[in-house]
Amino acid sequence: MDFDHLVVMMRDQLNDRAPRLQKDGFHLTEVSVHNLGSINQLITLESSYIELLGWPAGQPPVRKEIAEQTLGLDALVFRPRNAADTYERLRQAGFEVSPVQRLERLVPTPRGTDMARFDTVRFARQPIPGLRIYYCQHLTPEYIWDESVMQHENGAQSLREIMVRAPDARSVASTLAALTEGQALAFDDGSHVLDLPNLRLVVVPDPGLSVPVIWQAALGYRDGALRPFVPPL
Repeated sequence: MDFDHLVVMMRDQLNDRAPRLQKDGFHLTEVSVHNLGSINQLITLESSYIELLGWPAGQPPVRKEIAEQTLGLDALVFRPRNAADTYERLRQAGFEVSPVQRLERLVPTPRGTDMARFDTVRFARQPIPGLRIYYCQHLTPEYIWDESVMQHENGAQSLREIMVRAPDARSVASTLAALTEGQALAFDDGSHVLDLPNLRLVVVPDPGLSVPVIWQAALGYRDGALRPFVPPL
């Protein structure tokens, strides 16, 4: 299963913090409003993207699942071929999963404005405590991966790697493999690697943690370099 996007939680500070990424050479999409009440901007990359997610300043968050999330790297989102099939697979596997939910937001396109639509699968109880994970099937991918928003002055092209640190790396990697229909490879240093079609997930042991955390992400650049993504915190 492909990786879809990495969520960076901005809470009610999106308008204040997002411009820092523009100064770093990233092209950001215009602020968009979801039908669920949240707002976002994207750093659109070759086969995935980074979502800067929040809610309007001065207003309480409408979406309960993000109301208590802290600033920073927030969620791993995978891309199923069919959200309904993924829901059924997860349910049969014993995960506490919520029914498919339709998400919509207006986006600017070469024709003017169109409605981007997504079918999402979320968990009633997260399968890995400490991590926020869900699925997003794009019904209108042409409105997201438009060449006009994929050109970054700093040369960023792709999201290549995400590192998760966890007190029990083997357990976390095993669950991630089940969630993505992938396979986790173990290494002598205790780390585990899942090679998804478009991204590498690395789970590193950290006994000092009580729950897993998304530790860092790395982007591939036009010059061939791999560089860490620094959230605007």
